Amino acid sequence: MSPKSIDPPSAGPDALASSFSTSYAGVVAFVAVATTGSFAKAGDRLGIGRSAVSRSVRKLEIQLGTRLFLRTTRSTTLTREGERFYEKCHPGVERITEALEDMRDLREGPPRGELRIVAAPEFGRNVVMPLLGGFRQRYPGIATELILADHSTDFTSDRVDVVFHDGRMEDSQVVARQLIPMQLLVCAAPEYARVHGLPSEVADIAEHRCIGRRLANGRLAEWEFKVDGRACKMTPSSSFTFNDWDLVLRAVLDGQGMAQLPGFMVGAHLRDGSLVSCLAHHQPDDRGHYVCYLSRHQLPPRIRVFVDHMTEQIRKTDPQRLSLLAQADNRLQQACDHLPSLGRVHDPAQARCCA
Repeated sequence: MSPKSIDPPSAGPDALASSFSTSYAGVVAFVAVATTGSFAKAGDRLGIGRSAVSRSVRKLEIQLGTRLFLRTTRSTTLTREGERFYEKCHPGVERITEALEDMRDLREGPPRGELRIVAAPEFGRNVVMPLLGGFRQRYPGIATELILADHSTDFTSDRVDVVFHDGRMEDSQVVARQLIPMQLLVCAAPEYARVHGLPSEVADIAEHRCIGRRLANGRLAEWEFKVDGRACKMTPSSSFTFNDWDLVLRAVLDGQGMAQLPGFMVGAHLRDGSLVSCLAHHQPDDRGHYVCYLSRHQLPPRIRVFVDHMTEQIRKTDPQRLSLLAQADNRLQQACDHLPSLGRVHDPAQARCCA
């Protein structure tokens, strides 16, 4: 059933003059409700009461002559007319907000404000967090909030400014700037390598004790390789399984088995010799670590300086990370010089590896 229409006030012939009578506060309240999905949440975001939001939206509906929301005790959803109106006016409200922020920042001097950042837990702990202190010293007027999350992020509904993401985000409205390569390295403790040896081919993994990682969806994370120029994924049998990268790394450092780990987590351990790596010649294609933000013609200065600062600082450490494979190969050779070669498993099915 189509929503009940509301008789609009008489409109003049000039579209600009007609739009002037439409309350800007009503449009802003409408966008806030459509974005958050709730009149109460919209009120919290705008710093006004729920009833004030409801009155503004009701006045706008009367001015437009149509209902914009279908409201029940449990949900608030856009009508078809509401969806169309949101598509048309949301970009305009965003541009006005950006213009106001830009003028305020220009007027008030150095970048300031609040910055909400999301990163995967392991990347946030190991790469982003150590750099926040330096950013704060450089831009004391910007307050940062770092959220560690494995799930996908919606910039608008989650009110997020910057996302650090493994691989490019498939969204035409999102700018994704690559920071560093995304390396995946099979690592083990030197003691494990001394006792058990290390695989020289992907199929040899089936002979080893492996440390697995459980994903948020309940599945075991696959190990990724490139064999004969083709992508290859496998799920080795696990002696231990954890749902956290740091626990996987701890088990590997303790000599409990091997695991495929991100390069940024194991760099220091490879350099100090507490880990060795193998199968560098089968490393998968680089998906890259990216810093992402909404595409805007004029980025708020607080976002622009943060993206520039983090890009500069993270890339500054990249040459050390790019040398990890050569160092890993050298340490592997040193660890395995006096070990007998292991028999290889020639049946790819046994290793559960498929192109």
